[in-house]
Amino acid sequence: MNPLLRAFGAVLVLSATTATASAQAPAQNWPTRTIRMIVPYTPGGYTDMMARLVSEKIAASLGQSIVIENKPGANAAIGTDVVAKAAPDGYTFGTVIAAHSVNPTLKPNLPYNTEKDFTYVSLMSIAPLILIATPSLPAKNMQEFIALAKAKPGQLNFASSGIGAAAHLTMEMLKSREGISLQHVPYKGTAGALQDTVGGQINVMFDIIGPLMEQVRAGNARALGVASKERVPAAGDTPTMIEQGVKDFTSGTWAGIVAPAGVPKEIVERMAAETKKALADPDLRKKLEQQGIVPMGTTPEEFRTFVSEEIARWRQVITAANIKIE
Repeated sequence: MNPLLRAFGAVLVLSATTATASAQAPAQNWPTRTIRMIVPYTPGGYTDMMARLVSEKIAASLGQSIVIENKPGANAAIGTDVVAKAAPDGYTFGTVIAAHSVNPTLKPNLPYNTEKDFTYVSLMSIAPLILIATPSLPAKNMQEFIALAKAKPGQLNFASSGIGAAAHLTMEMLKSREGISLQHVPYKGTAGALQDTVGGQINVMFDIIGPLMEQVRAGNARALGVASKERVPAAGDTPTMIEQGVKDFTSGTWAGIVAPAGVPKEIVERMAAETKKALADPDLRKKLEQQGIVPMGTTPEEFRTFVSEEIARWRQVITAANIKIE
């Protein structure tokens, strides 16, 4: 089964039974000072939002401040390397997203080993992607879009938030599945890509539901399909791609908490339990779900397994599409 699909189901069930046990063995005398949370992106995006919302809840529960440090660059590798090389004392954590599982294939010379140099704490959330089109594109659903792309091979373009981003790789997966050809126009983030899609310079783009649906509701873009197993309330009546004949097509990004390798087990388990507790807060869950984001909260073991499966999944897409990063 696709690991992203499994994350929507089995992981939720597993974490409900195991996080309680983790909470029964809290770390003694931790924390005694401020914790830092490294975010390898600029403020304002999905990663930064998840880090801030969850850290605020955890800090209140722990009775210690958590300071967010934004260290963007190199498709998240710069900030993530800071986490890898930090002291494993439970006072440095990092928030990572799908790019973390993409980089081992996309960037063979990473300054860290993705599977060995980190402690995996908890998967915080999953965000399915939605495909939108500029209003002038003569396609109102997935079937019409695929037919149009086949009729005009290489003539349509798509934007993404960057080479190797989930938005980019999801389109590469769709191109491969449906035998279509589109030109990729990478941007440095979602904002510019969305602006040019609304403006008509770009034909289509994938990204998380929240910001894209704002433009759809305003009449500035058209929603074609959601890459999830079931419909997402935040996307209104937009059908899934599976409903529209794109078999088993699910994709999204995700956010989770990591720490340097070697952090004491009791601290890791305490942080995982606090993360799950934060994500169970009704107000926080509502805020995320309104953006089309699925709150999670898993054990460290579940998150490590999830990342390993994501690395393998995206490696297939990157290799098949021969994607290179400048």
